[in-house]
Amino acid sequence: MEKTLSIIKPDAVKKGVIGKIIDRFESNNLRVAGMKKIQLSRADAEAFYAVHKERGFFGELVDFMISGPVVVIALEGEDAMTKNRELMGATNPKEAKPGTIRADFADSIDANAVHGSDSVENAAVEIAFFFSQRELS
Repeated sequence: MEKTLSIIKPDAVKKGVIGKIIDRFESNNLRVAGMKKIQLSRADAEAFYAVHKERGFFGELVDFMISGPVVVIALEGEDAMTKNRELMGATNPKEAKPGTIRADFADSIDANAVHGSDSVENAAVEIAFFFSQRELS
């Protein structure tokens, strides 16, 4: 079973669509292996998104990710990473296919409802960032 990470971002948490997003995962054969609602600190967000540190949007991304609680979810299933990315849709919700999470719940390219791992290797690192082994089942 492949694992991947999803984060329901502050905009989607504030809208109250956590359950709707989780239903999308579960309805597409992705099992929740671990989940928790947390408030990221600035240090947490900076560390998690360190790969983007040199990009112009880094500061805004960090500010957005600490603006409210997030729900971090370890998902597993066959081709979990690819399936999750298909369910999310394009980063820019205006370009996302109808029926994707971002098309249905995102407001903008910045407030785009969800994060998803972009590779199996990064998924392992990202899951370990948020979850201890005993938190995953």
